This record gives sequence, C-alpha cells and structure tokens, in this order.
Amino acid sequence: MSTQEHTRLTGAEIIWATLEGEGVREVFGYPGGAILPAYDALRKFPIRHILVRHEQSAVHMADGYARASGRIGVAIATSGPGATNMVTGIATAMLDSIPLVCITGQVGSKVLGTDAFQEVDITGITLPVTKHNYVVTRAEDVAPVLRDAFRVAGSGRPGPVLVDITKDAQQATAEFDFAAAAPGKIGAHPMLSVVEQSIAEAAELILNAKRPLILAGHGIIQSGAMSQVRALAERAQIPVACTLLGLGGFPASHRLNLGMMGMHGESWVNHSIQEADLLIACGMRFDDRVTGSLATYAPKQRRFISTSILPRSTKTSPCRCR
Repeated sequence: MSTQEHTRLTGAEIIWATLEGEGVREVFGYPGGAILPAYDALRKFPIRHILVRHEQSAVHMADGYARASGRIGVAIATSGPGATNMVTGIATAMLDSIPLVCITGQVGSKVLGTDAFQEVDITGITLPVTKHNYVVTRAEDVAPVLRDAFRVAGSGRPGPVLVDITKDAQQATAEFDFAAAAPGKIGAHPMLSVVEQSIAEAAELILNAKRPLILAGHGIIQSGAMSQVRALAERAQIPVACTLLGLGGFPASHRLNLGMMGMHGESWVNHSIQEADLLIACGMRFDDRVTGSLATYAPKQRRFISTSILPRSTKTSPCRCR
C-alpha cells in the first residue's frame, strides 16, 4: 500500500502506513488485546515485525537497533502490563539519548479513567522518562501524532517518545494523507546558533593553551561528527579522552586517543583532565560518573570550550567558552 495514497483507512492501518512513510522497515513488539487491531492490519504493509518474549526486550532491541543503524527505533506493546514492561527500556533510551518511538495500545476512549481491564496511565508513568508522549483517541489524529513523534524523537537531543492509541481509535476509519500529516516547521532554538565571536574566542583559547584536551562524548557519534573531531585533534595535536558512550567515536588505536575518562575509565586519563589548562567538550554533558566531585573537578582557573553537537539533520551547534 502506497503511503502517498489519499484514502480511507482504519486507525490501525494508518499506524503502519505512517511508519512506512517514515521509512520504518523493522519494528519490535509483543501483541496483546488493546493493540490487536494494529497487529491484524500489519500483514498489509511491508514492515518486518520482530516478535519478542517480553515487552522490555522490544524496547531494548529497538534501542540497540537505533544505536547500530542511526535510525529511529520502534517498539510496540499492548496496554496495562504490556506498556509498563516497557518503562525500563524507555528510561535507558532517555538517559542515553537514543531516539525511539514506542507505540502502546490503550482501552477504549469511553472507558478511559475508569480502571478498565488492563488500563494503566502509561503517559503519566512515562512522563519523566520520555521527551514527550501522546494519547490518541481518534483515528484522524494517528498520522499527525506519529509523524510529530518521529520529529521529536530525532530532533535536538534525541530520546524516546511514547504514543498511546486507544482501541477504538485503531478500529475507526479516517482519511489518510501522509504529506498533510507532516508536522509544522519549528525554527532553531536561539541558543543553537553559531556565534562568530565565540568561534574566534575558542580558536584563541586553543592557540594559547599549553595542555589542551578534547573530551569526546556520545554526541559526536549521533551527529556523525567523528571526522570533524578527529580533524581538530590531528590539526592541533590535541589528545582525546572519551566518555563511555563516546567510545568508538575516535579510533582506539589512534596515537592521540588517551582512553576512557571517569569513574570506570583509566587513571591516567582522569589525571590528564585535571592537569589540562583547556578542556574542549564535544557532545558530552559532564555527568557525575565523569566528574566525580564537582568541588575538585577541573579547578576554576581552567578554561572550557563546550559544544553541543546536534543530530545529522541539523547544521548548527552552539559554542560556549569560559
């Protein structure tokens, strides 16, 4: 079925047609009562479903798929215990900045809030561990919400998004127009812009530093900026230390690679950070496993350049010096 067709489909069919339009080819899931209409419609679409033995596995597999492929992972489950089983995987993706879209079935809209069979407020439960979540109660809202979910999951700092779709929204019919369901354009955040003065200040700091050090995090992998970081390191002959999730972003065999920083990293890497007179942080967030006590990490007289590296589709990134 072509995603370009302007035709009337059930909400369940719209789920798969929208996923197909977003380029999804694999989903990970486990069926159950509230999501069965979607499973009944799946056979009409060229999407491979990987059946798991537990819903938590579906999210972890979608997470691994996203990390390995650079695409947005998709996991699907039913309501109640099926949805709550996803929470650990969703939290993992949130903390590690992994783009996921998790789709859950929900009881019919007319019995929402009545403690119906296998009804759980999954959007309330996952609110702290998702970038955003939605409850869909009408078939005509399925495509716009799913398309917006993909935009949210993959933009800015990537992360998981949950879409909870009631059973009657899956069973009802609506006109499907993939193009018309596209989310509106959102302008760049004012902080996410390159300021020429900051770039000049950063260059000056690098030129004057005697013991500079690059701290490379997960963001350089997600943004595809590995080659740029390597070029900077080689041109200025600056050693590179990696976070745990940043491993692989800079060649392990490279002579400028010091190794992994932080609590579980090598001691010489942490000593190097403490002795550096300039830290250039690329795509990392100074979490507590990296810094330890802030009172003794990178004393005040040190200088920092911090860059937030955005996903591949975004061209700008901020540069802050202090």
